[in-house]
Amino acid sequence: MSEQALDKMPRREKFIFQAEVPGPLEADQKAAAGSLGMSTQDFAFRVAQQPISKTHQGRRSKNYRFQQIQNLTTIAAAIVTVHPGGIRELHWHPNADEWQYYISGAGRMTVFATGGRARTMDFQAGDVGYIQKTLPHYVENTGATDLKFLEMFKSSSYQDLALSEWLTHTPPELVMAHLGIG
Repeated sequence: MSEQALDKMPRREKFIFQAEVPGPLEADQKAAAGSLGMSTQDFAFRVAQQPISKTHQGRRSKNYRFQQIQNLTTIAAAIVTVHPGGIRELHWHPNADEWQYYISGAGRMTVFATGGRARTMDFQAGDVGYIQKTLPHYVENTGATDLKFLEMFKSSSYQDLALSEWLTHTPPELVMAHLGIG
């Protein structure tokens, strides 16, 4: 490439601009492969082809460990579907913060913090949510269609603990002491 060609390069990033519509994908793939040819490694993780791992009344979820992608061991995720009128019950994640991306539908999430503090927010497709590790939260479907969102964690494993699981796996005396009931 000549030095004069480099002088024509933009000095700043271009985000939205007019250009020719790209040609067929196969032509781009062939050009990117160069003389070495196409990579034998598949870089796609086909979420839709994965089986549903949990089904609860009002929701279903697919939990993923991305170890199927070679050397990627620091991400865990789930795609959660909550049916209209359903709720992703009160739960928390003991091992990592949660990042959410809302794919479709409308929902409302409440997050509880220490000192009796809580915050409730509405979400719709395209929104992003965040919950700190160990903070209890629940998500309601407030729309007329399925609410679908992606949960992602910087962790090698997906972990959640629902309030109902905590109650059924904790000695009754300890539950009574925590809740101040007889």
